[in-house]
Amino acid sequence: MNAPVAAIRAGVVEGRYFYVWMATVFVLVAFGGFVPTYWAPVVTHRFHAPPVVHIHGILMFTWTCFYFVQTALVATRRTLDHRAWGLAGIALFSTIACMILVGEMAVLKRDEARGMGEAAQHFAAVTLCAWPLMVGMFTLAIVNIRRPEVHKRLMTLLMIGMMTPAIARVFLTLLAPPGAAAGGPPPPFVSIPPALVADLLLVVAMVRDWRIFGRPHRVYVIGGLALLAQQLLTVPFAATPTWMAIVHAFESLAG
Repeated sequence: MNAPVAAIRAGVVEGRYFYVWMATVFVLVAFGGFVPTYWAPVVTHRFHAPPVVHIHGILMFTWTCFYFVQTALVATRRTLDHRAWGLAGIALFSTIACMILVGEMAVLKRDEARGMGEAAQHFAAVTLCAWPLMVGMFTLAIVNIRRPEVHKRLMTLLMIGMMTPAIARVFLTLLAPPGAAAGGPPPPFVSIPPALVADLLLVVAMVRDWRIFGRPHRVYVIGGLALLAQQLLTVPFAATPTWMAIVHAFESLAG
């Protein structure tokens, strides 16, 4: 057996388990990151928010667990089950995409009532500018369902981008001064450090590709650059009149 063929076969075998390990990390990050600011306060009845926020949180964590199950099905060679459950995954993600918008509307209305409307409008760019990229990655992953090497890497990129909020809660817990959360929405630039930490998972995936195939897959290169650009450019964009016009139009949809 020649070296390239052996490398590809080794990559296929290792890849099944690599994505399960990545999915495990996603579950741990998604749960652990929200323990201090959501799960623990909910258990002790100290968390108060509109119902849509709870629905959003449950759906997001369900999605992360669902992704883990899907990778496990592939790793155990139950590909047909993976594809069958994929239809449920499309429905779940579509619901999440809608709930993100609904939840952001609720947060904007709440902060406006608290006299923090402008700060909330600027910070909303962090979520609303990530939304099109997230939906785009998922759409491309579904379009490439019959190209597993592309599909699974697009899904990995999507999950990496979705880890930023959980990691941001860790930053908030460890680094923010006492009472900072009560001071209203933070400036958009605080999203950059947790986003870059989440991007380290992409580095891990690219190194894995490099070690087995001799180069990172183009999905990681192109998609990773798009993800990084969105994370960095959101901050200056959030301060522009164009963004403010967009967010005002978005708010008007809620009446």
